[in-house]
Amino acid sequence: MSVEVQELQDENIIEAILFTMGNSVELRQLALAIESDEASAKEAVERLKKRYEEEDRAMQIIELESSYQMCTKAKYYESLIRVAKAPKKQVLTDAVLETLSIVAYRQPVTKSEIDRIRGVASDYALNKLLEYGLIYEAARLDAPGRPVLFATTEEFLRRFGVVSVSELPNLKPDEEANILREVEKELSYTDKDNKQEGEDIVEFGAV
Repeated sequence: MSVEVQELQDENIIEAILFTMGNSVELRQLALAIESDEASAKEAVERLKKRYEEEDRAMQIIELESSYQMCTKAKYYESLIRVAKAPKKQVLTDAVLETLSIVAYRQPVTKSEIDRIRGVASDYALNKLLEYGLIYEAARLDAPGRPVLFATTEEFLRRFGVVSVSELPNLKPDEEANILREVEKELSYTDKDNKQEGEDIVEFGAV
């Protein structure tokens, strides 16, 4: 591999890490990522910073002591604030995330099967997932009552960064048991400790 190609690869690796992490990343961690020393990592970061400046990117890389972070240029803050102040429509509670994981790994799957695995009714979670476009009614099971079969959508793949469901991590045999234990734990809480569904949330598109 030529020096130019190696340098570009190092820059790309560092760019990917800074973009994905969001927070500051220590120089030693960047050096570990590119399998080199800190001096080489620092040179790669500086080259990347210079490229961003020359191309007048909306993003910039700043140095915080011995760490680096990718962030938005100050001149775009006003635009970001307009988006941040907009009502956040798509939020996922723990129960909704749990239901989504079952659909993703068991699809196509019926509501009754989801309820059996979770140990509780999943009407609210399924309705939210349908509303957010993360699952859809794929078909109906050829059985009494013709129950709906749920599956994940292309939006699900896009949001979670996979090309197809085959790219999802393999589900370990004890995952279902873990889910059941978590549900049982939730059901054992006293009324005093119970929280309304929706308090603990994961927000998409948070700035």
